[in-house]
Amino acid sequence: MKNVRWIGVILLLAVLGACGKSEPAPVAPVPVLVVHPGDSVGAGISAFPGEVRAREETALSFRVGGKLLRRHVDAGDQVKRGQLLAELDVADYALQARAAQAQYAAAEADLVRARDEQKRYETLAAQQLVSRSALDAQTAAFKAAQAQANAARSNLEVARNQAAYAELRAPEDGVIASRQAEAGQVLAAGQTVYTLAAAGAREVAIALPESGIRDYSVGQAVQVELWNQPGRRWPGSIREIAPAADA
Repeated sequence: MKNVRWIGVILLLAVLGACGKSEPAPVAPVPVLVVHPGDSVGAGISAFPGEVRAREETALSFRVGGKLLRRHVDAGDQVKRGQLLAELDVADYALQARAAQAQYAAAEADLVRARDEQKRYETLAAQQLVSRSALDAQTAAFKAAQAQANAARSNLEVARNQAAYAELRAPEDGVIASRQAEAGQVLAAGQTVYTLAAAGAREVAIALPESGIRDYSVGQAVQVELWNQPGRRWPGSIREIAPAADA
């Protein structure tokens, strides 16, 4: 009878203990990314930003210095071979050309006089009216006058060329990629005024990571995608790899 009572008490305590325990809180679901099996398009492709530019870009400048008088084109303009792009103030070059012209005229006059004197001395020497040394001296004077005339002629051509160099013309067809000078600015000889992108082939300049440069080689096939035409790709190849990293 006592055993039955003990069993009843134990069962009652077990039931009461079970009733006192709370239900466990449900576990929140964890989001995961599911990838279906299939061909992984684009896997292992490295993408790098680049800049589309002309294969040939020329820095245009005046061969002489001076004040930039006017510009005839701006960045983005299409130009043709021989088209006038900009002009320098040619007032000083015009004065130099006139001075060189005057010097050349004076040298030509001296040359004509020396030639006449040399011919006269030849006639007198043939008649034995002047010495041979006097004829030689006059011949030397004639050659010196001739050299002075040649030098004056060369100086005149240089002065005329400088006046012509005050006009900047397009060496070939293309597009003005950039402009680096303004009207009224005093320019030195060789200072860049425009950058001309020649018409023709285009290329993309890309900065590759130096750590993985061994993964790329000249002639390797690549694909080019423009930012304004996503999804459309053009085939290309690596044409050149710089021998040194960009500082």
